Amino acid sequence: MNSSLFYALLMLVAGLGIPVMATLNGGLGTRLQSPALAAVILLAVGFVLATSYLLTTEGLPSKLYQATTQASAPWYFYTGGFFVVFYILTITWVAPRFGVANAVAFVLLGQLIAMSIIDHFGLMGAQQFSLSVQRVVGLLLMAVGVFLVLDRSSS
Repeated sequence: MNSSLFYALLMLVAGLGIPVMATLNGGLGTRLQSPALAAVILLAVGFVLATSYLLTTEGLPSKLYQATTQASAPWYFYTGGFFVVFYILTITWVAPRFGVANAVAFVLLGQLIAMSIIDHFGLMGAQQFSLSVQRVVGLLLMAVGVFLVLDRSSS
């Protein structure tokens, strides 16, 4: 299997997990009567899993400390967690009230807009891909698709 196909399939599976996570965490937030507590639980489970993976694949903490002190990255590279927390809190609160499909559809639309801007300008060190006419048409078709899948009875 070539690497592009592997990456595409891996991200397809990751994308399948987003509505599942939204449904599970939205249900947990509803049952606990606290979207914030559900988000904390989700992040705690994620932290334990990510830490376990890190220690399994990267080794001892002293090696990790050395790697992080030698790395030089702009301050904004460390702010990605803000977007994760914002997403988790909002999807946990909105999905049970607005519908999982509606909530995720607008997340997808936001991702389409952000990816286009990031790629076109090569922001934050991303590989630069200019907006071509073909790409703009594809983005517009995807945006139309997002709007076609909305359930207007939930609004």
